[in-house]
Amino acid sequence: MNNIIVLPLIVPIITATLLVFLNNNIKLQRIVSLVTMVFVACISVVLLQLIQNEGILRLDFSGWMPPFGILFVADSFSVLLVLAASIVTAICLIYAFSTIGERHEKMYFYPFVLFLIAGVNGSFLTGDIFNLFVCFEVMLLASYVLIALGGGKIQLRESIKYVLINVVASWMFLVALAYLYGTLKTLNMAHIAQRVAEAGQDPLLTVVSLTFLVVFGLKAGLLLFFWLPGSYSVPPTAVQALFAALLTKVGMYALFRTFMLMFPLQPEITHTIIGVMAGITIIAGCMGALAGRDVRTIATYNVIISVGFILVALAIGTESAMAGAVYYLVHDILGKAFLFLLIGTMVLVTGEIVVKNMNGLIRIYPLFGWLFFIMMCALVGIPPLSGFIGKVLIGQGAVETESYVLLALAFGSSIIVMYSLLRIFLASFFGETSINEEDKMPIPRSVMASFVLLAIFIIGLGVGAEGLAVYVNDAAYTLSNPSVYIDAILNTNK
Repeated sequence: MNNIIVLPLIVPIITATLLVFLNNNIKLQRIVSLVTMVFVACISVVLLQLIQNEGILRLDFSGWMPPFGILFVADSFSVLLVLAASIVTAICLIYAFSTIGERHEKMYFYPFVLFLIAGVNGSFLTGDIFNLFVCFEVMLLASYVLIALGGGKIQLRESIKYVLINVVASWMFLVALAYLYGTLKTLNMAHIAQRVAEAGQDPLLTVVSLTFLVVFGLKAGLLLFFWLPGSYSVPPTAVQALFAALLTKVGMYALFRTFMLMFPLQPEITHTIIGVMAGITIIAGCMGALAGRDVRTIATYNVIISVGFILVALAIGTESAMAGAVYYLVHDILGKAFLFLLIGTMVLVTGEIVVKNMNGLIRIYPLFGWLFFIMMCALVGIPPLSGFIGKVLIGQGAVETESYVLLALAFGSSIIVMYSLLRIFLASFFGETSINEEDKMPIPRSVMASFVLLAIFIIGLGVGAEGLAVYVNDAAYTLSNPSVYIDAILNTNK
């Protein structure tokens, strides 16, 4: 039964390869890609139930027992993120059906989206840090194509910046891996954690861990986010939503695995640095969101704020903070996809990106306007929507550790998020409309369907938090107690 752990990686890869040969049959590509993502989401639900019944699952490739072989590991933390990523990808595909355009679809849009999600899911599920690098590269290679899709001048400029930054980060990743293997003679995450616990975290290993912090911080947009606002603003809307929902989350997931599992023994150094970086990221993100004059800039700086907010929980490091981080990661995957799809549609129907040039949209598109309001309330954290519970749990962790500066920055950022999104809502949806009835552009049904689905999931995530709590608490317990993960992997009798 453990063989199904590999399906969230292998099924999208096989499907993407097949779709390359169906490039001229757009309808079949749409159906197959959507069915693939629904299938992966269903597999994720099955995995969550298996984990609750049997504990952490692992799959040893070719029969090689840990720590010698390659393996995939499914725990509640990784599978919750796989489930959220699969749901969001399916919804973004529904949005893309009527907005991406046939020209883009014939540029292998669907195969590369599936390659992207394969890399994302592989990053969440691998139990080997070198395979984490491999899955990162699969994800990044697909993202290089998607960011340049369409071939515009601005896209070319931003894609070059994006590629160069990630190539440098990947080189640093390999250097850190070389030093790590040279020191510990293993790349299995659980075995690394065991050897660090046995021998202690000497200064060399602390430096290696800080190198990983820089690498994953670059990919997550933690402090070193200068490349992110431009890169996330130029692709088609469906791609923007995928990037905002998924790419930074993979970097954050890697940071949690690195500093809660492999290198947890020098928190006064590593976690303090993470806390400082998270605080500065929140401040800089808030400044960008306040200064932004166009909707896409405001949206991208809201991504940066959420990165800092989630990594405040990592700096705190308590079990309640871990529960808040897991819950908020799932919420943010859904919420940021919703934000970018709504913003992209606003640009589509108005032909404007500057906030003050949009107005009166709620008179023409009332359902659209109130869906934006739901998204805004969720991202701000107004109960009972999904953002509230994660913020409360992270705040509880901050109070437990007396991290009042981080608490103030984290909750102060919620006010800035509310102000920036409320500014868009009031300016763009109220007042006299600038769109005549004759110029009204109908919003396609598939677009509205994607919005309604995201709204249902976000409301359900908040209202149904009790049902999700068992998985979130299990994920938080595993993160806070590395021995649980280590025993599950290195117990070769399993």
